[in-house]
Amino acid sequence: MANFGVQIFPTDQTLQPIALAQAVEERGLDSLFFPEHTHIPVARTTPFPGGTALPEWYWRTHDPFTALAAAAAVTRRIKLGTGICLVIERDPIILAKECASLDVLSQGRFVLGIGAGWNVEEMANHGASYQHRWKIVRDKILAMRAIWTQDEAEYHGEFVNFDPIWSWPKPVQAGGPPVWMGANSKWVFDRVAEYCDGWMPIGGAGHGGMENLRAACDKRGRAFDSVTLALFGAPTDPDQLAGRIDQGFTELIFGLPQGTPDQVLTRLDELTLLVEKFR
Repeated sequence: MANFGVQIFPTDQTLQPIALAQAVEERGLDSLFFPEHTHIPVARTTPFPGGTALPEWYWRTHDPFTALAAAAAVTRRIKLGTGICLVIERDPIILAKECASLDVLSQGRFVLGIGAGWNVEEMANHGASYQHRWKIVRDKILAMRAIWTQDEAEYHGEFVNFDPIWSWPKPVQAGGPPVWMGANSKWVFDRVAEYCDGWMPIGGAGHGGMENLRAACDKRGRAFDSVTLALFGAPTDPDQLAGRIDQGFTELIFGLPQGTPDQVLTRLDELTLLVEKFR
């Protein structure tokens, strides 16, 4: 059976995380995801991938881990995830601690959705290399997995390097929170097969989709069924949604509007009626 969730930029101008999380759980939906931008540089030449002017909510969003912790405190059932966390901009030892803490506090309901980002100037303000962003993401995720699973963790990579450390709490979920990669490029399949637990493309199967992912898993000797298939920007047309489920997606995440609290709740109600057709 497919699971259904929602995603929204949790800003100071829309329904706040606590009220939203309660509303999502009350309506019987399965998950809530928050994206991340630490800031947006005023002077920016990097074009917005959406092809329009950058929406204001990109620089108004709450820190996702703070917002998700608040959501965890008032819910008991729904999954809570980043959609996505900009790993490139974060210290891996601190991020490993944040993820483990949130997983413990939510009793094992946290999902770490990851990406490398698109905003060159934003990364530069963090001292991060756009050119090497995916190599850095890989190093950081592997280092975090060591911290989550080893009592005296150490990691020695090209971009992350530390001798044995102690870091608790350890996550509730075995091996750490599931890591879902939110990307659509032709390189994503091998990256998912190597060091992620799930694939989370936006809006479609992307660049060959399931066949390419299956081939990447075969190449690495990994079972294709071990990869969670999550779809961000899931369609609200019932026929199209059924088609995505038939494709193999088991986690369908709908976007919520950056509107007033009433507008967000109205949209939640509409999505709840849609989901009921697939239960």
